[in-house]
Amino acid sequence: MNKLSIVGAGMVGEAAAQVIAREELCRELMLIDVQGELAQGKALDVWQAAVESGSDTRVIGGSDAQMLQGSELVVITAGVPRKPGQSRQDVLSINLPILDSILADIRRHAPTATLLVVSNPVDVLTYRAWSVSGLGRDKVFGQAGVLDTARMKCFIAEQTGFSARDITALVLGGHGDSMVPLMRYCAVGSVPLAHFLSTEQIERIVQRTRQGGGEILGLKKLGSACDAPGVAIAQMVDAIANGRNRILPTVAILDGEYGRKDIAMGVPCVLAGGGIERVIELPLDAQEQAMFDHSADQVMRDIAEMKAL
Repeated sequence: MNKLSIVGAGMVGEAAAQVIAREELCRELMLIDVQGELAQGKALDVWQAAVESGSDTRVIGGSDAQMLQGSELVVITAGVPRKPGQSRQDVLSINLPILDSILADIRRHAPTATLLVVSNPVDVLTYRAWSVSGLGRDKVFGQAGVLDTARMKCFIAEQTGFSARDITALVLGGHGDSMVPLMRYCAVGSVPLAHFLSTEQIERIVQRTRQGGGEILGLKKLGSACDAPGVAIAQMVDAIANGRNRILPTVAILDGEYGRKDIAMGVPCVLAGGGIERVIELPLDAQEQAMFDHSADQVMRDIAEMKAL
C-alpha cells in the first residue's frame, strides 16, 4: 500500500501507527489530528522508532485535511474515549459530529479510499460512515471483533495454561455487553474448548470478554484500552495491504446475512486488497441466534438514536 491515513492521534491512533510503521504496511503513513503539533510530535516519534526497526515507512503528522489526498485506506480513531461509568453509547452524541466532519474531509480529498472505523460506538458509527460516504459495504467496515477475540484468547490461555498460539476464538454481534462469543467455535489446538474447561469456567470467560474494555477502563482510570486496539487495527490493515484473504471478525453492513439488513454488526468476513471480499454466514443454533438477535436489536436501537440526533 502506498498511502494510509489515520485520523485521530490519540492513544489508539498512535498505537496503531507504531505497529503499521514498524511492520512497513505502507510507504507513507499520515497521522492527522485537530491538534496538529501533537500529531506532528507523535508522528516524528513513531517514524524514528520505525527507522530503528529497519522500516522505510515515512510517518507524517499534522492537522491539514489535504494530507488525506491519495490515501488508499483511512483509519478513523478520532473521538472522545470512554470515561469510567460510561457506555459506548454515552459518547455517541459527542463522536457523531466528529465523524461527520471527518467524512466531509474524506469525500473532499480521498473519496475512493477504503474506510476502517474504530471510533466508538463502532457499530453505529460504521453504519453512519457507510450511509454517508456512498461507498459499497466492501469499502466501509469497522474494527471490534479482532480486539474482542484477542481478549477472549487471552482469558482462555490464562484459564487453560496453553499457548495462545494454539487458541482460536470467534465473537459476533455488537461491540459491547451484548456481543456474542461463539464458544463452540473456540478450540485449543483444534480440540474443542469444552474438552478442557467446565461450563462454569467458559461462562466466566464469556462474561469477562463482554466486559473486557470496561475492566481496563476501570483499572486505568484515566484512559481506555489502546495497545490491543492498535494491534487489532494493524491486523486488519495487514490483511488489506497484503491481500491476504484472511477471515477476521469485522463490523460489516449486513444485507440479509443472519436474518438482518441495513445494520452494521460484527461477523466473520474475508479481508483482502479490495476490503471485504465476502461476509461469511455461519449456521447458528437456537440459543446463538437468540443472542445474535438480542445484540442486533440493541444496535438497531442505537442506530435509531443516532438518526434522531
